[in-house]
Amino acid sequence: MERRTMLAGAAALTVGLTLAEGVSHAQQASRVFRVGVLVNGGASVEGKPNPQVEGLRSGLAQLGYLEGKSVVYEARFPDGQLDRLPGLAVELVGIGVDVIATFGGPSTNAARRATTTVPIVAALVADPVAIGVAATLERPGSNVTGATNNDPELASRQLAILKAILPKLARVAILSDSDIPGADASGLAPIERSNVAAARAAGLTPQVLKIRGPKPDLETAFRAMTAEGAEVLVVLEVPATIRDRKRIAELATKQRLPTMFWGGASDSGCLLSYGTSFTASFPPLPGIIDKILKGARPAETPFAVISQRELSINLKTAGELGLTLPGELISRADLVIK
Repeated sequence: MERRTMLAGAAALTVGLTLAEGVSHAQQASRVFRVGVLVNGGASVEGKPNPQVEGLRSGLAQLGYLEGKSVVYEARFPDGQLDRLPGLAVELVGIGVDVIATFGGPSTNAARRATTTVPIVAALVADPVAIGVAATLERPGSNVTGATNNDPELASRQLAILKAILPKLARVAILSDSDIPGADASGLAPIERSNVAAARAAGLTPQVLKIRGPKPDLETAFRAMTAEGAEVLVVLEVPATIRDRKRIAELATKQRLPTMFWGGASDSGCLLSYGTSFTASFPPLPGIIDKILKGARPAETPFAVISQRELSINLKTAGELGLTLPGELISRADLVIK
């Protein structure tokens, strides 16, 4: 009798757990998740809906999240005024979003200062460890995870390409954004420090110039480059330069200054772009958000590291600069614009 009682009790427990699990799945299936989105720019880019938000919507739709039925989006746009990000982040936390998708270091920093409990899934953060977003990429240890195109060798590889074109190169200007996080006592953020170190290791003299959106004073920056005798310009992948990349490339060409942009920036008209496109970190985000909404903890969810080094060369710009590029370099390029 005792054994029968135990078997009956075990069977009842199994049935109970199965029913409870079914109820849990049903509740999750019927729940409408609120996904917050925090970006550095505006609701539209060049007359089209913000590609970051649209990509997120599309990716989650492919995973079965139907807008208005199983997910709603709460997107906030500072329109390049990055000082608005902290308030927008607090606003998202206040309305009770289930997760916040952030695009860029400033938006990610604002979100993590607004909450230590709401999961944050970040993209466009060049070095999550260096700016204190994650303890390690494998085990972030906080409420922030996501995808990064962090490439420790990028700066040195970009400079090596420039030196192949200009063997006597001595001085390099580095254009950045004064609003990116992680500056140390020298006033330099991690991405700026890595570029300065790479320049010095290559025997070059670096000059860091910082601009601030949404209306950067590029003319003053270019005058400072000229005054210091800059021979090339490396443009970092940061909010202000991403937004004004075409104007930066145009001004540099007018001043006969060869330019190296981040990977995927060939639409700017720059001479060279090399590295992983910043948009490459967008596609993994919906899958990571899906895991978080299903119960995964950001602290234990590794950052996805995206590396797709692509080289593009603009021969039209080279002609305007009066440069003849090595044939070997052109043959290596993934994209040649004529």
